[in-house]
Amino acid sequence: MPESTSVALRRLTLTDFRNYERLDLAFSKPLVAFVGDNGIGKTNILEAISVLSAGRGLRRAPFADIARIGGSGGWSVAARVLKDDYEIQIGTGLTPGEGGRRVRIDGEDAKSSETLLDYMRVLWLVPSMDGLFTGPGSDRRRFLDRLTLSLDPSHGRRVANFDKALRQRNRLLEHGGSADYLSAIETQVAELGTAVSLARGETVSLLGETVKAQAATGLPFPLAYLALEGAFETATRGMSAADREDHYRELLREGRSRDRAAGRALMGPHLSDLMVRHSAKDMPASQSSTGEQKALLIGLILAHAELTASVSGMNPVLLLDEIAAHLDPGRREALFRRLLDLGGQVFMTGTDVTLFEALPDEGEVFRISSDGAELLAEKNSAPAP
Repeated sequence: MPESTSVALRRLTLTDFRNYERLDLAFSKPLVAFVGDNGIGKTNILEAISVLSAGRGLRRAPFADIARIGGSGGWSVAARVLKDDYEIQIGTGLTPGEGGRRVRIDGEDAKSSETLLDYMRVLWLVPSMDGLFTGPGSDRRRFLDRLTLSLDPSHGRRVANFDKALRQRNRLLEHGGSADYLSAIETQVAELGTAVSLARGETVSLLGETVKAQAATGLPFPLAYLALEGAFETATRGMSAADREDHYRELLREGRSRDRAAGRALMGPHLSDLMVRHSAKDMPASQSSTGEQKALLIGLILAHAELTASVSGMNPVLLLDEIAAHLDPGRREALFRRLLDLGGQVFMTGTDVTLFEALPDEGEVFRISSDGAELLAEKNSAPAP
């Protein structure tokens, strides 16, 4: 893998965040594990790290809901980040009475959370994603859009604008908007929708190639075959971007009566789906066993981390919640080795310290309790990347 900029959290401070009135953690290793009882707040620490990136974090919670019960109604997360040899102060939080969160870089207000992507790319795998392959297509679209966002920081805004344009068209159809107004908004929908579809397709293509290369290394996770599928992709496959836009605009125009009756657009990239197959068994991931689905998902996340580093030039920070609990010892050890080889910083959680016995020397383990966090062991003095 080409040389990438290393990014590592050296210090993390939480104030009135979830169950923490105050928590201050210092990190010195690339692999970090948090252990403790269920419900003690391990995942809350991962969530705090996740809001140091664009979007709403790994739980997608409204920002007001993150504030500690009994606190001021606001919250903050501050981090000291080492990007190569340059230290950056990153902070975000919610002030009571304000509608959105603030982002600050080295003490200066940033225009939006997208600015954070210039300093950190944060990826995660959490237990709520275990049903990704069997759940609704909207979950897989959201998953794919998040993968795409780490490669293309403008994708989040593009998707948001596409969704907004679709809603505007729906309202025009419902209230009898004129043909001219409908044509104007359909031009926007076609332009934005085509761009969204092309970006997703590029991510799927690049990720598929990375998954194949990863499988060649002997990593004990099954090879996944990926495809972006949907009526829109089928209808426009092989077309240029301009021809796709023209075709989509015509489909929207022709479908006005049908969409008005349905109350929504029945054709477009907003209905596309990420299809994943277990290559060795040539079967949909949704029909694989629970263990195979978990292994497929881990393999995808590892490949995406490598792809993110290659495309963005920045090693991502990985958040892996309860990652080791359902892996046998051999796969667990192989996973830890692979995480170290990726070159970024990784934060993991588990209920039992024995789950991290195979953690290499470049790891550290914190026990999380109602009293705070205690560093249990430092296997050597090598610093985080």
